[in-house]
Amino acid sequence: MRITQTSPLIPTLLALAILGGCQREESTQADISAQSAQDAATETTAAIDPAAETARLTEWLDERYEEQLQFSPTQLSYLGRKELYDQIDDMSEAAEARKLAWQAKSVKELKKNFDYGKLSPEGKTSYDIWVYQYEQAKAAEPFKRHGYIFEQMGGAQSQLPNFLLNFHKVDNASDMEAYIARIGGISRAVGQLLERAKLSAKEGIRPPRFAYEGAIDQSTKLIAGAPFNDGEDAPLWAGAKEQIAALLEAGEIDQKQADALTAEARKALETQFLPAYQELIGWLEADMQKASEEPQGASSLPDGEAYYNQMLAKTTTTELTADEIHQIGLEEVARIRGEMETIKKQVEFEGSLQDFFAFIREDDQFYYPNTEEGRQGYLKDSEAFLNNIGKKLPDYFGLLPKADLIVKRVEAFREQPGGAQHYYPGTPDGSRPGIYYAHLADMSAYSTTDMETVAYHEGNPGHHMQISIAQELEGIPQFRTQAHFTVYVEGWALYAEKLSKEMGAFENPYNLFGHLTAEMWRAIRLVVDTGLHAKGWTEEQAVQYFLENSAIPETAVRSEVRRYLVWPSQATAYKIGMLKIMELRKQAEEQLGDKFDIRGFHDTVLGGGALPVPVLESRVARWVDEVKQA
Repeated sequence: MRITQTSPLIPTLLALAILGGCQREESTQADISAQSAQDAATETTAAIDPAAETARLTEWLDERYEEQLQFSPTQLSYLGRKELYDQIDDMSEAAEARKLAWQAKSVKELKKNFDYGKLSPEGKTSYDIWVYQYEQAKAAEPFKRHGYIFEQMGGAQSQLPNFLLNFHKVDNASDMEAYIARIGGISRAVGQLLERAKLSAKEGIRPPRFAYEGAIDQSTKLIAGAPFNDGEDAPLWAGAKEQIAALLEAGEIDQKQADALTAEARKALETQFLPAYQELIGWLEADMQKASEEPQGASSLPDGEAYYNQMLAKTTTTELTADEIHQIGLEEVARIRGEMETIKKQVEFEGSLQDFFAFIREDDQFYYPNTEEGRQGYLKDSEAFLNNIGKKLPDYFGLLPKADLIVKRVEAFREQPGGAQHYYPGTPDGSRPGIYYAHLADMSAYSTTDMETVAYHEGNPGHHMQISIAQELEGIPQFRTQAHFTVYVEGWALYAEKLSKEMGAFENPYNLFGHLTAEMWRAIRLVVDTGLHAKGWTEEQAVQYFLENSAIPETAVRSEVRRYLVWPSQATAYKIGMLKIMELRKQAEEQLGDKFDIRGFHDTVLGGGALPVPVLESRVARWVDEVKQA
C-alpha cells in the first residue's frame, strides 16, 4: 500500500528554483553571492534527505503515540509504565468516537506535514502503517455494535479482573492505592460495557446462548467467596491481600497502613465491584432468554454479511473473499490428509485414517492423568520442549528475544475445559516475562501429541520470539513495536511450528502427527469459520467436519467451534498468514539461489514489527533486491 499527497515542501523548493533563475538573469546583484547559492543548495539537499525526513517523521509519530496512549491507562500498564496507574480505560461509545476522531486528525496532519516520496523505505513503512491502522478503525466504525462484549472466550467480564491480577505491579503503598482505585474503575467500565451490550441487543445483535452462559459463570466466580460471602477468597480479594502482605513483609508499609489498605480494598469490592457484577449477571440471565438456542454465524446479524466481509479484510489484511478462503481451506485439508497417511503408515497402524484419528483421540497413552501431577507434567514437559528448541535458535535467527518466557496455568476463575492455550506478552523493558498460559482444567482435552507444537507456537520461535523482538526493536517509531495485525502475528506463529520441524523438532512420530494435526486444525478453521459465518453452517456441522478431518479431542473441538462463533474471522488469520510467509520465503529462495540466507530472511520478517500483508510483501522484496545488489 502506498499513499501519496502534495508535499508541504513543494512551495519551498519552487521558491529556490525561482531564486536560481534570478541569479542567472541578474548576477550582478551584490546580495547574491557564491555563499548564498551554496547555502540554498545545502537547504535543498537537506530538505530531500530521506534519513533526515524519516527521523523527523519518527519523532512526530512518537509524539502522536504518546498522545494515543493517554486514551488507555491499561495499555500503559501492559507496557510496564505507571502513568494513569489508578485508572481504567473509558469504555463508552463516546470515548471510542473521540479516539477515532483523534486518529483522523493525526492522519490529516501526517499527510499535510510529510512528503511520502522523500522518506526512506523504513519511513514509508511507518507512514503506511499509521494510515492503515486508522483506515481499519474507520472501516469498523459502522459495525461498532456487532462485536460481542460479554462472551466465554475473552469477554470483558474476565479480562478486566485478569488485567488487575496479572499486569498491575505493586511495588509500594501508592501502587496498592492505585490497585484499589482500579477496582472501582473496573466496576465503572463493566457498567459502560453493559450499556453498550444493551444497545447491541436492541438492534438484534446478541451472541449465542452459550456465550451468555460462559460470561455468567465467569462473573459468578469473581464474586463467590470472601469478602462477598462464605468460602475461599474471591480472586480480587485474594490478590489484594497477597499484595498488601508482600508490601508489609518488604517493609514498604507498617501494620497500620496494611490494615487501612485492606479495609479500603474490602470496601471497593463490596460497594463497587459486587453491585456492578450483580447487575451484569442479572441482565445476562434475563437477556439470554432472547438469544437463539441454535448458534448462528455473523451473516444472521443485521447487515451481517457486510460485517463479516469487513472482519475478514481486517483479520487477513487482504482482499480475499469468504469463498476464496473457504476453497483454500478445502485444498489445504486435502494436502495435509495425505501427509497424515504417511505418518500412519510409518507407525504401522492398521486401519483407516479415521480409525487412526480415533486411536489418537481415545487412547490413554496420549493423555496426562487428570490430576495435579498430570498438570505439572504438562507444564514441565512444555518447558523442556522450549529449552531444547531454544538452543537451536541462533542457527536460524540473528535477532533473538531478550525477554524471559515462563509457562503457567490459567487462573481458576477464567479456566475452561478445552480452552485454547495462549500467550501474554511481557513488558518492553523485560521487567515482566512473556507468559505461555495453559488451560488444564480437563487434561482429557489435550493430547500429548499436540503439546510440542503448541509450545513452539506460543513460545519460541512463535509468539514470544516475534512479539518480544518487536517490542525490543530500536530505530523505528514506538507504535510499531506494539502494532498488532492478526494475520502477521498468528501467521508467524503457525510458520514457527513448521520451522520447528526444520530445526529438528518432532523426533517422536506421534508428535510429528500432532504437528500435522495442528496445521490441519488451522486449515479446518478456514473451512469452518467461513462455513459458519458465510455459508449458513450449523454448530454441529462444523464440529463434525472437524472430527472427520482431525484427531483433536472432541472437548477441544467444541470449544474451538464456539470460539469461532463469537470471534468471526479471527481463526482465518493463522493459515492465510502462514501461507503468505511461506510464499515470500519460496520467492526469495528462487530469486537469490545460493545467496539466500535463512537468518537474513527471518530477521527481515521479524525486524519491522507486525505488518499488514501488503507492507510485508514490500519489505521482503526490498531485502531481496538489496541482497542481489550486495
